[in-house]
Amino acid sequence: QVQLVESGGGSVQSGGSLRLSCAVSKYAYSSSCMGWFRQVPGKEREGVALIDTDGSTSYADSVKGRFTISQDNAKNTLYLQMNSLKPEDTAMYYCAADRFRPRVLWLLPLFDYRGQGTQVTVSS
Repeated sequence: QVQLVESGGGSVQSGGSLRLSCAVSKYAYSSSCMGWFRQVPGKEREGVALIDTDGSTSYADSVKGRFTISQDNAKNTLYLQMNSLKPEDTAMYYCAADRFRPRVLWLLPLFDYRGQGTQVTVSS
């Protein structure tokens, strides 16, 4: 069974940090491009960060220099380190994985596998 389970969300003040984790079942993890996207009610989903099978990464301009995506292959876990958080980063964050779709940020919300989301709230 394919599962992605996010954790690590919460409430922080502007300038603070959070680290999101996503535990990925073995089938979804292997040979998959993975990433994070976020959604604010009433707005379009936004691809935030992506890591490909070769370790290459991509970031949305809005988070570049502040967020870092990484993975631990021994634990089948994906991470998103978020520093210098801003109120506009407030959203539900989802991890996603896909074996076959093109490795582009804007496709992350359409990836085959995704978790239930974890809420991040940044107050000013």
